[in-house]
Amino acid sequence: MSDQITVYEKPTCTKCREMDRYLRESNIDFTQVNYYLEPLSEKQLRELIRKMGINPRDLLRTSETIYRELELRNKELSDDEVISLMVKHPDLMQRPIVERGDRAVLGRPVENVKELL
Repeated sequence: MSDQITVYEKPTCTKCREMDRYLRESNIDFTQVNYYLEPLSEKQLRELIRKMGINPRDLLRTSETIYRELELRNKELSDDEVISLMVKHPDLMQRPIVERGDRAVLGRPVENVKELL
């Protein structure tokens, strides 16, 4: 497994700042990717979802305004459609996502990252 840890984040997000603080206080080297400035491709997002072992819909932030505006709660969408929507509207993705080698976890709560360390 690669030792490189990558955190996909939105820097203004409270949970992302908690992850940043946790990793720094634990003296763990990591790379940060602000996926608003460096958008994830569908291929990258699909790979992260595979590494997390979840369904794409499990990564949706159901509390976001865009989720309600698109009426996603009541729509039957394929995995490809959900991934495409998250790429187009990054606010739909839960965050932070922490990746290490062939594994990734959703970093909320922060303790989830311990299984990668």
